[in-house]
Amino acid sequence: MTAVFFGSIEAMILLTGVLVGVSAALLGTFLVLRGTAMLTDAISHSIVLGIVVVWLLTGQTSGPAQVLGAAATGVVTVLLSEALARSRLVKMDAAIGLVFPAMFAAGVLLIGLNARNVHVDVDSVLLGEIGFVWLHTVTVGGVAVPVAVATLGVVGVVNLAFVLAFWKELKLATFDPGLAAALGFAPGLLHYGVLTLTSVTAVAAFDAVGAVLFIAFVVVPPATAFLLTRRLWLMAVLAMALAAAAAAAGYALAVVWDVSIGGMMAVMTGVWFALALLLAPGRGLMAQALRARGELRDHDCRVLVAHLHTHQGRPEMAEENTLQALIEHLRWPEPRARAAILRAHERGLVERRDGLLSLRPKGLAEADAIFGRLR
Repeated sequence: MTAVFFGSIEAMILLTGVLVGVSAALLGTFLVLRGTAMLTDAISHSIVLGIVVVWLLTGQTSGPAQVLGAAATGVVTVLLSEALARSRLVKMDAAIGLVFPAMFAAGVLLIGLNARNVHVDVDSVLLGEIGFVWLHTVTVGGVAVPVAVATLGVVGVVNLAFVLAFWKELKLATFDPGLAAALGFAPGLLHYGVLTLTSVTAVAAFDAVGAVLFIAFVVVPPATAFLLTRRLWLMAVLAMALAAAAAAAGYALAVVWDVSIGGMMAVMTGVWFALALLLAPGRGLMAQALRARGELRDHDCRVLVAHLHTHQGRPEMAEENTLQALIEHLRWPEPRARAAILRAHERGLVERRDGLLSLRPKGLAEADAIFGRLR
């Protein structure tokens, strides 16, 4: 049964996408909250230099040496970017934009100088070759397992173990680095630990999914989860679930539409974000629009109460305390005036008596409160 599962091309492609998504989104949760998510972009490009340097020194194109060398390059990229930012000569975004193109260009130049016969395909670098992960296998327990699946599985376990082992420290360092430092939790060291694991994950995912999908998995699912919850543990779980769902939906649609699998997976992370941005309870655009509409109606209701109170019991009441007066004197469109009256009536503030609007006891109390605040 195990051999059949690992022998399934479709299952291995999907499993690779899910493993990359879960591993990246878990770490991305902390990077997004710290506002350093785009360091992932720098890391994913600069590891090319590490891969080339390790190949020149050892002749190895894969294995632990490649992973460590490329990961070290990612960490160096972060260190250089932060050093430039601390100089106060440039801001952090500009520092990242200066460092990672330079390191990526250095890697490309080394390839051009020392491996002219090697063809580097742009699509492969950006989107990877997730559709061919099943071709390169390693035997594990007598079963042929794709190298990408085995590597990403180990990386995912390491990432999860790190987060679980340092959960409290990571939580405190993410939200209050000053307090974490005062308590001796070394927030800077924890941050570099997360970035180091991000570099390792980027190296493990590079051949399979490329830079674009890796960055999408690190940034977009956590950002989507942030729209849905403010609880860190739930945000991490939702980010991993959204990444896995994007991998599954992206693969299915890529097969149906015959398009890039990695590209479609990245698109689906954006689809989830767009849906959350629109529909997230309390924070989505629709919820904000409904809240703003309710606040406008509450404001109109208060204006109506103040207007009626000003004229109630006076000779001009017959003229002013009518729907037509609201339209003409307050310059409200008729639907807005009717909505304000309905809202005030539902709240028990006004009543219609002999064709005129008048305040009920609750409305009088509301008017006293309004004018009391104005005194």
